Amino acid sequence: MFPDFKRIYHQFPIRFWIVVLASFISGIGGTLLFPFFALYITQKFSVGMTTAGIILGLFSVFGLVGGMIGGALADKFGRRVLIISGLIFGSISTIALGLVTHLIVLYPLAVVIGILNNIGGPAQNAMVADILPEEKRQEGFGVLRVVGNLAWIIGPTIGGFVANRSYFLLFVTDAVLSCVVAAIFFRFVPETKPEEHAETKEQSILQTMAGYKVALRDYAFMAFLVASILMMVVYQQAYNTLSVYLRNYHGIDPQGYGFLLTSSAITVVLLQFWITRRVKNLPPFALMAVGTILYAIGFGMFGFVSAYALFVTAVVIITFGEMIIVPTSQALTANFAPEEMRGRYMAVYGFSWSIPSAIGPGAAGYILDNYNPNLVWYIGGILCLVAALGFYFLHVRLGHQQRFIASVPEEEAVPA
Repeated sequence: MFPDFKRIYHQFPIRFWIVVLASFISGIGGTLLFPFFALYITQKFSVGMTTAGIILGLFSVFGLVGGMIGGALADKFGRRVLIISGLIFGSISTIALGLVTHLIVLYPLAVVIGILNNIGGPAQNAMVADILPEEKRQEGFGVLRVVGNLAWIIGPTIGGFVANRSYFLLFVTDAVLSCVVAAIFFRFVPETKPEEHAETKEQSILQTMAGYKVALRDYAFMAFLVASILMMVVYQQAYNTLSVYLRNYHGIDPQGYGFLLTSSAITVVLLQFWITRRVKNLPPFALMAVGTILYAIGFGMFGFVSAYALFVTAVVIITFGEMIIVPTSQALTANFAPEEMRGRYMAVYGFSWSIPSAIGPGAAGYILDNYNPNLVWYIGGILCLVAALGFYFLHVRLGHQQRFIASVPEEEAVPA
């Protein structure tokens, strides 16, 4: 269960570990704020979850635009400058959000922030894929999951405590940590973009943007994306709708919600290495199906249980699915992509986050405000089962292709 950390450390290059450290610091800032943003909107502006969902949806819709721009620019100009720019824009916009006093201002601000904050996301995922060889990517993304969840142990616990006293301090802390991470990338991380072919170098920015047509016409990748979107519509409810649902219908305060997220993070820290190493050579699309079935069970439980201990159990079940899905999906996206188009493929895969973020909170909020709130979780369980069938279909159709079959280095051929 507990990995040989020294051996794992030496299996990855130093540049990867610098990116891991930067992601950890950035994750602390994000987890201080993000889980409590829906609570912040509903409390400060005295609105329902439907309004909060619309605002969160605007962030996501225009985040999709920012990600598309960022993915193309990362393939054209490189990963590093996009990551640093995104972090700086993020710190400025976070402070702006904390200073807003009128609800109407949030709408245009959500548009601007959505675009600017997401410019660097595809570049960072592409950078990890650049640094790591194909056979190490799934495990490398698993490492990022572990340190990200170390941040979840720290962030929500502190965030829940601070949110009960001052939401603005959450915004300030997140902004400062974004600046620290930008400085790390500026000082210690060189560019990783692969060498361009002659014809690629001569492309204009518009031609680079037009390259998205290649990804959008990759029908197998599009099928993978659609199944991922269905799954993520449900998964993202854990980070917005769930906090309001637990507060309004079960009397659980922000600190109680923060502990649920912390319990998920602890599970990942203890078990992610162990799980990744045991599943990394199994068929990836089948793994996606199994993980999504665990989502269906966990999220469905929220509609049937009322005891806090059972909420914790549901979160742990969801986390097991997450530990399978996240590194597997990121490695699959990198393997779908031609080397010179990783940034754009990563940006398109960002649809699986942005589209659910755009429609999920608003739709769930409408149900919470107008119908039986448990319907959110019943419908979520059904959507996950449909997505699992989609991933299994991809396993049947694509699982035999070499690019989706893990190649195991000789020194790892025999499990320890």
